[in-house]
Amino acid sequence: MTGAKHAGLPVCAVDRAGYPACMQIRTLIADELNALKAFRRDLHQHPEICYEEVRTASQIRAALTDAGVSFVSGLAGGTGTLAYIDGAAPRAVALRTDIDALAIHEVSGKPWSSKIPSRMHACGHDGHTTIMIGAARVLAKLAASGTLPNPVTMLFQPAEEGGAGGKRMVEDGALDGSKIGKPVRRIYGLHGWPGLPRGTLSTKKGALFASSDRFEINVTGYAAHAAWPHHGRDPVLAASAIVVALGQILSREIDPLDAAVVSTTMIHGGTASNQIPDRVELAGTARALRHSTQDLLEHRITEIAQSIARAHRCEAQTVYLRGYPVTHNEDASVDAFERIARASFGTSRVVPMEVPVMGGEDFAFYAQKVPSCFYLLGLDEPEAPSAKLHHPTFDFNDDAIPVGVEAMVRLALEDAENA
Repeated sequence: MTGAKHAGLPVCAVDRAGYPACMQIRTLIADELNALKAFRRDLHQHPEICYEEVRTASQIRAALTDAGVSFVSGLAGGTGTLAYIDGAAPRAVALRTDIDALAIHEVSGKPWSSKIPSRMHACGHDGHTTIMIGAARVLAKLAASGTLPNPVTMLFQPAEEGGAGGKRMVEDGALDGSKIGKPVRRIYGLHGWPGLPRGTLSTKKGALFASSDRFEINVTGYAAHAAWPHHGRDPVLAASAIVVALGQILSREIDPLDAAVVSTTMIHGGTASNQIPDRVELAGTARALRHSTQDLLEHRITEIAQSIARAHRCEAQTVYLRGYPVTHNEDASVDAFERIARASFGTSRVVPMEVPVMGGEDFAFYAQKVPSCFYLLGLDEPEAPSAKLHHPTFDFNDDAIPVGVEAMVRLALEDAENA
């Protein structure tokens, strides 16, 4: 493939009989690219956080309407959208994207930088959303010229960044066919990934992202003058011992071949340098790759905090908040993804992911309900590596959009129900 129209797109390995030719799909994508880049940069300039994505949802629905794609709105608290294109099979293939931004102030200096103070698309959800819009437009054009082999459900989900929008989408019927279209039999999702070369895709079977829980520990003692600590019960000392002990769970209670993270990230206490306070608050996160390890962390964090506080003549109250489950890819879904991706882009562009990621991802809630595969889309240029996720200079690489769109389109078309 040559020429500026297809610049940056990898060579297609094969064209499968019975499906639209690879060159046709890529021509349709190329025709959309300028509009998609403009769409992505508009979203980047107007970031909206967890459940506040009103403008973002409006832009998504306008784009779907323009493409002639059917959808229902108002899911997951109001800003979730479920789009659907019919096809021949009795059950649908689902494609999911997240649409929210983060409470981070952007300093990238790009012409399309965020116009909203302390809000930015630091995790690439503007790129994810744009890829899904591109896939919707291409699939709609293909459907206009003939029935698609699979019905396709597209989930535009709010509040991935800590709001569990995926859970609410499931609860609102995004997968069971009760809102629109046919029931979903398999779901795919992607995440733009710094550290992977642009044009590459990567995933693995089993645990891909860790569970992500939060804990809060309130340590109560008895206030005293700093010169007379024996008149009080020092919660600062107790809290310090709790922090050290929580770190030792990993080295002494977790199988060395397993993986977990306990991070105490906040300590608040005291108002004067010459007074021992009566209260200290701790907070942090706990992450694991196995449900049994997640259960162990919850039990031991609570037990250790209470026991160490008592040893220091204080008391501790612990609140452990279950967050996102482990994002677990189903084996057959990964096999289907890799087969389709290798046929589309070539074996060298499909890179096995060797180890899981300890970050959380609410795609996990879909994976609990239907067979699933979540995968990573490379963003790095050879001489210009991407900033890391959640960094104030991060910006999604627009040149990765065509690969993301094609991957989603091919998955929607070629995931055969009985393959």
